[in-house]
Amino acid sequence: MKEAVDLAMQARWEEAVKANKAILELLPDDVETYNRLGRALMEMGDYAAARESYGHALELDPYNKIAKKNLERLAQLGEPVTRNDRQRVVADVFVEETSKARVVQLVKLAPRETVLLMAPGEEVSLHSEGQKLIAKNKQGEYLGEVEPKYGPRLAKLMDGGNHYMAVITSLREDEVRLLIRETYQDPSQAGRLSFPPKKKERFRPYVRESLLRQRLEDEDGEEAGAAVETEGEGFAEVDY
Repeated sequence: MKEAVDLAMQARWEEAVKANKAILELLPDDVETYNRLGRALMEMGDYAAARESYGHALELDPYNKIAKKNLERLAQLGEPVTRNDRQRVVADVFVEETSKARVVQLVKLAPRETVLLMAPGEEVSLHSEGQKLIAKNKQGEYLGEVEPKYGPRLAKLMDGGNHYMAVITSLREDEVRLLIRETYQDPSQAGRLSFPPKKKERFRPYVRESLLRQRLEDEDGEEAGAAVETEGEGFAEVDY
């Protein structure tokens, strides 16, 4: 099973299909494997087979949220679109300083057909357009605008030479959230924080591989918020 998950993390979908089918030969009633198979088939554009796989998962577990949500998502998608250049899932996002990273929301979203082709854990590109910060997929298609609370500031810092990476942390038809991280601060921007901390804010946000692995199966990401560590308090979930 670890191999099947690893293949998905690397966006090696054809191999992931074969690996999950091999598991089902040994464990024909494994719900999680049917869900993983459904995800891989979706990525390959084989929506009919993906529906069948998620359908099997639902037959085995009528209350399975992952299968239900993905069947709903498939019902909303139009004609299959195969993307051979699917970005490898980013699994090494780690931030120690709150001033350098934050989970933000996209507004003015693209049509649902474009949004629903994305997936949690997938990297997107950021583009400064005036006072707006625009998120696009790897094909250059518009996904949405970073919320005004953060967008104008980050756009100005990007124009000043800063670099950022962004990865989808949760996704629904009407909501997309990104983790944006500062990866380079231009000398001209020294002393200017990308994300000025709120009063008494002392946690260190990060996205762990375990969370992204869960999101590979749960497209909604509803149950896996950004994990944070507070001093002396261990781990908790927080909604930015």
